[in-house]
Amino acid sequence: MVLVLNGVLQDDCPMDTTSLFMQHPVYRDYAQQLLSIPTKSVGAVGLLYVGQREMAAAAPHDKNINIIGTDDATTCIIVVVRHSGSGAVALAHFDGTGVDEAVCTMVARVQELALGYPEGRIELQLIGGYRDPQSYGEEVFYNIMQSFHKHHLEIDLTQACVGELNTILRGDLNYPIIYGVGVNIKTGEIFPATFPERGPDRELRDARNFMGAQTVLDIYDASLGLLRIGPFNYDPLRGADLWLSQTDDFLLQHLSTSPEVEPPHFTHHMRATIKFIQENQFPAITVFRDNRPRYYRRDETTGFWTLQNFALN
Repeated sequence: MVLVLNGVLQDDCPMDTTSLFMQHPVYRDYAQQLLSIPTKSVGAVGLLYVGQREMAAAAPHDKNINIIGTDDATTCIIVVVRHSGSGAVALAHFDGTGVDEAVCTMVARVQELALGYPEGRIELQLIGGYRDPQSYGEEVFYNIMQSFHKHHLEIDLTQACVGELNTILRGDLNYPIIYGVGVNIKTGEIFPATFPERGPDRELRDARNFMGAQTVLDIYDASLGLLRIGPFNYDPLRGADLWLSQTDDFLLQHLSTSPEVEPPHFTHHMRATIKFIQENQFPAITVFRDNRPRYYRRDETTGFWTLQNFALN
């Protein structure tokens, strides 16, 4: 009983987005404020990009990061947890897998980064999960709300731009309005965003999801200022050649939960991911030698993430 909606501690968790908005119409106003902000295209310098089934947390004084962000969320929901006193923030891209554990990790990371700041609340913002035909977005919303409601801390929902509030009708099809957001970790500002550059090891990270990873990967070590990928492994993909020989439309229909509304680059990214899996059937051997993560540090001159050739214990 620790979820706070519109300032009121809740005994029960809303079962769906419709119930939430009927009981707390103020969230419509909050969503409208976010939707009124122009979408920004965010460059690579100072960016920590979070992919699907990934999360990251940072504090305002972090010299490596200005923006944490993610995009390409259709039926997925972007989750932002922030400590109002310290400004420490965590962002995740949830598709329904590994939510319980990830929610606990997000809150724990924010608490760690907020040490020394006794004043402040844990605030929660949800963006994405448009009203899709199969109600996948509603399932993800319910999983997220249940996970936060079970948490022992009071958590204040301050934004819920989800479901019908993030849906626009084009012709006879529903489309998401916002596909991605960025969070300015210095100011706490959250805004609609796209990310032409998505950081290192994109195909490797996407391969993990394609092959059915069941956890949300925490990709940033804030104490060391290092982006951290892996280690992880997956089984070889049978029929990679067959997948790659299919048409774009076939890939779209079979690999997306929302084929009608995917961004134009979806199939290109899918092909690159399958090709990577084909060439790295055992990443524990070809990528994560000696079972070591791949660490990246922000280059102070260029602002880009650069691979570090060292091992950390």
